[in-house]
Amino acid sequence: SNTKREWAGYEPNFIDFLRRSDTDEEALVIINYLEERGEITPKEAAKIRNRLEKEGLRSFGPKKSPGFYDKSKPRK
Repeated sequence: SNTKREWAGYEPNFIDFLRRSDTDEEALVIINYLEERGEITPKEAAKIRNRLEKEGLRSFGPKKSPGFYDKSKPRK
């Protein structure tokens, strides 16, 4: 094939998941879920919630659309 998956093997982190959110409420659901699963500590969760409240969702970066990591690009 003449294309490669640019993000092949990349594991999205919590910020990547937050960037898929449309609203602060959606982001809070993700933060709570990751905290409950132990993927982020309560201290990390509190810090993220604080940033979300003070700086807003897009302070984590622009919105990422579904399938972002599945996109291919031409090989060089």
